[in-house]
Parts: sequence; structure tokens; C-alpha cells
Amino acid sequence: MAANTIGKLISISQFNKGMASQIFERLKSEHELIVLKNNAPVAVVLSPDEYMRLAEAAEDLRLLQLAEERLTYDWEADTVTHEQVWSGNDIADSGLPIVAEPEIE
Repeated sequence: MAANTIGKLISISQFNKGMASQIFERLKSEHELIVLKNNAPVAVVLSPDEYMRLAEAAEDLRLLQLAEERLTYDWEADTVTHEQVWSGNDIADSGLPIVAEPEIE
């Protein structure tokens, strides 16, 4: 892992020396590069494909967490019967009009 990371290090001075196009060309095969300034990492440059992959993974994780939250939620605590709705709004079952079933073509 460390050897793989070392190969991805680039100095910020390479950008200043007009080597940006070469750096961007490397992203086609390496997908990510770590930019160093004064021998400390300051940025990570990603290829568009790698960025999209990471963004989709983050969105998938967010949706998974939402699904897990919904699976554990007590839905019955927040539900009411139609009788409770009617009585709470002074609506009687007999006062509702009879509506024919809609025709679906």
C-alpha cells in the first residue's frame, strides 16, 4: 500500500513548471494523485471517473443509511385509523358521498 502511495505523489512545483498536462495525462491510468507542498500532502487530484465512482459510493451509503433508518422506524406509532380522522374532523361515515369506481383504460 505504501509503495503504491509513493508512486502517486507529485510536487506542487510541477504545476508551476508547466507540467500540468503531463500530470493530467497520468490521471488516465492512475485515477488519483496526491499533491505535496513542502513535503506535506495538501490536495488530491482525481480523474473524473474516480470522482464519479466516489460520489456514487457516497450516495449509495446515504441511501443505505436512510433505508436502514426507515426499516427500524415505528410506523404504527404515527398512524391513525380513518375513523379517528373522521371523528376528529366531525365527518360522519354517512355524510360521505358514494363515488363510483374510476374506469381505467
